[in-house]
Amino acid sequence: MAPLPKYEWYARNETTCDYRIHQGLVGGRWVTNQKMNAVQFAPGIYKVDWHEPTGTCVSLLFDLSRKIVHGTIFFPQWIAGEGQHPEKTICYQNDFIEDMHRFRDEGPAYPYVIIPEFAQVTYMKNEGADNDAVIDKAPGQLPSDFFDGK
Repeated sequence: MAPLPKYEWYARNETTCDYRIHQGLVGGRWVTNQKMNAVQFAPGIYKVDWHEPTGTCVSLLFDLSRKIVHGTIFFPQWIAGEGQHPEKTICYQNDFIEDMHRFRDEGPAYPYVIIPEFAQVTYMKNEGADNDAVIDKAPGQLPSDFFDGK
């Protein structure tokens, strides 16, 4: 059985996020300064969406008071389709934007593989705006006790 997905997500500011994927289809992938759209629905409830250079679209709904997230990832066929290549995206994307565009353009894109999932927020901390130290290395470069107490 594949490990359950495990993510970190950081809102750098109102229009940009960083994230790191520890486990799942593209575990090992990490991105900084991803442009996003964010809205607040109600106190403690936020929705963020973005479109990546890979062609992947992401939509996350955070209910901070209940510490739950619902996310939907729209993967192009070339990443998540049967017999395709998610491993091409397992990197620090910022260093490979041209490659991501090329892979996206080579496709195939359709039909998109849609993955909706709920998650429990296990750790929250205000790290301030535009803090480059929050997500600054690959998941595999973190100390083995990184998640202790989180």
